[in-house]
Amino acid sequence: MMIESMCVPIPSEVIMPFGGFMAEQGLLNLWSVIVIGTVGNVVGGIIAYAVGRYGGRPLIQRYGKYILLSERHLDKADHWFNRYGEVTVFFGRMIPAVRTFVSLPAGVAKMSVWRFIAFSALGSLPWNIAMTYAGFQLHAHWSTIDEKLKPLTYIGALILVIAVLLFWFRRNKPRQKRENTMD
Repeated sequence: MMIESMCVPIPSEVIMPFGGFMAEQGLLNLWSVIVIGTVGNVVGGIIAYAVGRYGGRPLIQRYGKYILLSERHLDKADHWFNRYGEVTVFFGRMIPAVRTFVSLPAGVAKMSVWRFIAFSALGSLPWNIAMTYAGFQLHAHWSTIDEKLKPLTYIGALILVIAVLLFWFRRNKPRQKRENTMD
């Protein structure tokens, strides 16, 4: 969760449900998963916030392309933070993709660090509760889900085998033609 909040697009939609899944098994504590996920969001967010605040716009203009941020994204973020600062961080923490990058423009906009931390934690908490609970419920109903999805698993495996064979035959076809023309 910390890495996701540092502008690395690792989906919390996978991480937190897995924690909930493990909590339902009794391997982890449900509330510990939620609290640690939220703390990870805040710590990673502070790092991204600091990069935005101290590196500023020039840093993002130069290196933003590596994390899929453009000049247009910066302009939009400036506009939003000038009008809605705290609300943007709060709700941004609950929106996939936005949650990954919301800290950086908050730093660039020089939002109060304490307000940033508060709204980031408050916005991360409901998201982490929902994702963790979804994973908890997933495990609780795993046998039903497994029963319903098993036919789809077989179909998916068959499609994968066919795709690999087609790729292999198409890749080797030109080689066979070249070997025949050399004879």
